[in-house]
Amino acid sequence: MKRSQPIIAIDGPVGVGKSAVAAQLARRLGFIYIDTGAMYRAIALKALRAGLSLDDADAIAALALETHLHFERKEGELRMICDGADVSDAIRLPEVSAATSPVADNPAVRERLVALQREMGRNGGVVMEGRDISTVVFPDAELKIYLDARPEIRARRRCDQLEAKGKSVTYEKTLEDLNERDRRDRMRPVGALKKAEDAVVVDTSDLTEEQVIEALRCLAVEKGGRGMMI
Repeated sequence: MKRSQPIIAIDGPVGVGKSAVAAQLARRLGFIYIDTGAMYRAIALKALRAGLSLDDADAIAALALETHLHFERKEGELRMICDGADVSDAIRLPEVSAATSPVADNPAVRERLVALQREMGRNGGVVMEGRDISTVVFPDAELKIYLDARPEIRARRRCDQLEAKGKSVTYEKTLEDLNERDRRDRMRPVGALKKAEDAVVVDTSDLTEEQVIEALRCLAVEKGGRGMMI
């Protein structure tokens, strides 16, 4: 499919900074930023509010099929709208985070949300990030990026983020949890973390966030120069 603007697909492990980088990159390019993780969180939140068991795969799948999700920009910030309600803050609660993995591992839920993501991004001009954007959602994306960083660097960043929110954490436990999350993400039955063969690998270990964003912007401009407008 020929698009007037490219799809920029960003994948990578937890703690590498995909969300912050993708949001800033989209803003600088004038593209739409799509946080796929927020969509799975929204389904998890709705399931919790409905009192559904996360082990009831059929009930969770049925709930996902009847749920209306879209993003809205409010005062310069992208907000997650679920069935007409802004759930952007609620989906970040710890209990929702804990419930999201089993919801995201539900094949029917993933099929539904992948279809929505493809519809949102089919015309291009989007920056979409997640675990399987380059390999499953948009294997035909014009620019595929795999963000990575050494586990110890990602653990330190995650510690700093949590401490900034007033949470008591240790580097050792954070690193242990991150390594376990990496293992699970690569072994997931659906939506497993995997680098696309034609993805550009950007190691952020020794780069600032600004340097990463600029590197990706240059890649996008280069891609846009091949018959596309950016």
